[in-house]
Amino acid sequence: MGSEEPQGEKTPRKRGRGDPRGAVCPQEVSQVSLARVQPRVELAWAMKAHQHAHVYFNLISSVDPKFLKLTKADDRIYEEFRQTFRELRVDVLDPEELKSEPAKAKWRPFCLAFEGLVEDFNFGTLLRLDSRREYSEENTIFATRIQFFAIEIARNREGCNDHVYGRARETAAQEGKSG
Repeated sequence: MGSEEPQGEKTPRKRGRGDPRGAVCPQEVSQVSLARVQPRVELAWAMKAHQHAHVYFNLISSVDPKFLKLTKADDRIYEEFRQTFRELRVDVLDPEELKSEPAKAKWRPFCLAFEGLVEDFNFGTLLRLDSRREYSEENTIFATRIQFFAIEIARNREGCNDHVYGRARETAAQEGKSG
C-alpha cells in the first residue's frame, strides 16, 4: 500500500524523469498541448477571418458603403485615423504602410487607443489591398481588427468602396434583364 496513489487525490503529484509511470513536467505538458492545439486554433482563425471577409464584401456589395456603420465608434475611429494618417492612401494600400517597422511604431499607439472601446481591437483579420478588387490571395493582407475598421471606414466615407457597390448593382441589373 505504500507505493499506491491515495484515492480521491485531485491534483496529480509531480513525477521525476526517472518515474516509471512516464509523466512529464508541466512545462512539457503545455508545450505538447500547444503543439496539438495550435493548428486547430490557426484553422479556426483562418475560417473565421475568411467568413468575416466574405460577409463584409457581401455587405459593401449590397448596401451603399456611404451609409454603413461598422462600429459604435466609427466617427472617433475615422477622426483619429485621419489625424494620425493624413497622407495614407486607402484606395490602394502599400503593405509597407502597415508592416514596416516605422509604420508599426505609428500604428501601435493608434491601435492601443481603442483598447476597451472596440471589441477584439487587436484580433487578426483580412484586409483588401486594392479597394476596387475582391478578396483574393494577391489582394489580401493580415491586419488587426482596428486597422481594418479604420481603413474600411475611411474607404466607405471617402468613396473608395463605391466601385464594389456599383459593380454589384450593374451585375444584378444585367441578371435581371437576362432572367
